[in-house]
Amino acid sequence: MKRFVPWVALVVALLIVASVVRQCRSSASENYQIATVTRGPITQAVTATGTLNPVVNVQVGSQVSGNILKLFADFNSQVKAGQIVAQIDPALFQATVTQAEGDLANAQAALELAKLNATRTQELFARKTSSQADLDQAIANLHQAEANVKIKQGALDKAKADLDHCTITSPIDGIVISRSVDVGQTVAASLQAPVIFQIANDLTKMQIDSNVAEADVGVLEVAQDVDFTVDAFPMRTFHGKVVQVRNAPITVQNVVTYDTVIGVSNPDLKLKPGMTANVSIIVAQKDNVVQIKNAALRYRPAEAAPAEMSSSKVASGGSTSRTPGGAQRGAGRERRPSERTVYVLSGRPNPVQIKTGISDGVVTEVIEGLKEGDRVVTAELASKSPAASPPPNPFSGGARRFP
Repeated sequence: MKRFVPWVALVVALLIVASVVRQCRSSASENYQIATVTRGPITQAVTATGTLNPVVNVQVGSQVSGNILKLFADFNSQVKAGQIVAQIDPALFQATVTQAEGDLANAQAALELAKLNATRTQELFARKTSSQADLDQAIANLHQAEANVKIKQGALDKAKADLDHCTITSPIDGIVISRSVDVGQTVAASLQAPVIFQIANDLTKMQIDSNVAEADVGVLEVAQDVDFTVDAFPMRTFHGKVVQVRNAPITVQNVVTYDTVIGVSNPDLKLKPGMTANVSIIVAQKDNVVQIKNAALRYRPAEAAPAEMSSSKVASGGSTSRTPGGAQRGAGRERRPSERTVYVLSGRPNPVQIKTGISDGVVTEVIEGLKEGDRVVTAELASKSPAASPPPNPFSGGARRFP
């Protein structure tokens, strides 16, 4: 038994040391909020809002004014190119055509008479029985009659065109998504063509027009993957791809955004025109990387040097602002590996220099400086409230009365 005594003493000593270390670490961790460095996937994305629209959306209007006599299409009607969708009352335009035909016939009769007079005058002038002035006048009358026939022919063609425009046809194959008039309603095309129908070519292929802030547009490229949701299906995530980043700036309240067109496949027709889409454009994506909470990048102890405080004033993926169009600014800026300072808890917070990579706004990639399982400080907890003062001694500070 005597030879086991040293070993038992050694085990007891180790247990005591481990207990002391654990208590020290526990007491240190009680004063700080801790986050553990983990490993996993991380995705950096640019967020924005947009509106779903058909790829081809044609507004069908009227070039002439009049009363709507018939409608051959309604909401959600399938139409073909050239199919009649509406008819304007053609009575007035038919009367105009008849009048133009009469004017043309009258001009043609006057042309025939002018030709006969010109021929007769030329014969008389050849026989020296008519003057040069009479011949010139006859030829001028002939030319005026020819010009008058062309004028009347043009008026007839215009009247026929207006009559043809009374019959409104669909320019494309598609589906009617909007109807703006009813039978008997008067449409006036004096200043601009009134819209009667809106026809979408194919609702199985749609696009999102989203406004991306100028701070984030530099990282966007064609063919980037896009995830988005709509309020009608909050539990479903739809997918698309960036088709175009337009160069035309959109300025609202001194905030510049750019229209980013996202192509979307809609085979089940769940997505409808006009829906608001919450867009997340995937800029960078990595799997199985060391990552740290962004709160650890923002933490600085009270005794930190002022230079250190100013160099790390804003952490990666920190506060972001939203534009009036809904685009989130600063969430998807291109990041280069940068050196940051974090505090690893080992008895007390010790500063460690790390290099960071991409961020999703919640966690940031750690390229070097930390390993999985390290504990970093994210916040310093408030100091415990001082113990309550003991109750006053009833025998101190004066005499006490007893009943």
